[in-house]
Amino acid sequence: MLFESLAVRDLRVYSQPLGGRVSYYRDYDKLEVDAIVELHDGRWGAFEIKLGTATNVIDTAATNLKKMAALVDDDRCAFLAVLTNGGMATRRPDGVDVVPLRMLAP
Repeated sequence: MLFESLAVRDLRVYSQPLGGRVSYYRDYDKLEVDAIVELHDGRWGAFEIKLGTATNVIDTAATNLKKMAALVDDDRCAFLAVLTNGGMATRRPDGVDVVPLRMLAP
């Protein structure tokens, strides 16, 4: 929980100068996404925050993000990303980015 809280705090700090806000997503089917960053112009991106870089952890998080994005019928989604505590930044074949927390910057 500490890593997730730190990551959400960083997302808030970095999105505020852009007029963005950070929220959490959970629906009636218990589908959850840790952080949604929405900009004032309607563009948004979604983050699953994971402590660990194991392939199965990243795969599950990416699947979760893709499920949520499929529920939203618009073209304003800028990115889907799994935010991790380490490793290398990559883009998966399914289009989901894997980003270590240290890569976030204003």
